[in-house]
Amino acid sequence: MKHLALLATCLLAACSAPTEPLVVKQFTLRDQEAYQENDPMVRSEKLRRLYGAVSLEERKGRLGQYYTALWSAAPGAEKEIVFRYQQGGSRIKEMHRKIPAGTTEGKEEFTIIGDNYFNNGRVLTWKMDLIVGGQTIASKQSYLWE
Repeated sequence: MKHLALLATCLLAACSAPTEPLVVKQFTLRDQEAYQENDPMVRSEKLRRLYGAVSLEERKGRLGQYYTALWSAAPGAEKEIVFRYQQGGSRIKEMHRKIPAGTTEGKEEFTIIGDNYFNNGRVLTWKMDLIVGGQTIASKQSYLWE
């Protein structure tokens, strides 16, 4: 009986899908009205992004685009997530997040909100890289990235 339980555990572990080293989730907060959404997932995300913003000015400052990187990598080397993006102009901008060497997984958020969003426009194209020890081990990008 003990061997059967061990065999079942091994088989279930073998069937599990490998995790990707980098997953990027996007969300655009276009308006301040969370309660008018029919989709409960969108309503929940809007409420989460607007949480704590009391005045209309604070709520307006939260409008824009949110990019969340879920990453995992082996411990040992220093890690960095680089987010490159292009708004209305032709210039490519970058945001960097350094991650301590001992960390093996985590979540980093990159935001283009408030004045940056209203003055420079929405993100047209983007690319995100997970760099471990100076080597790019995973990369995700939008369809229009060249």
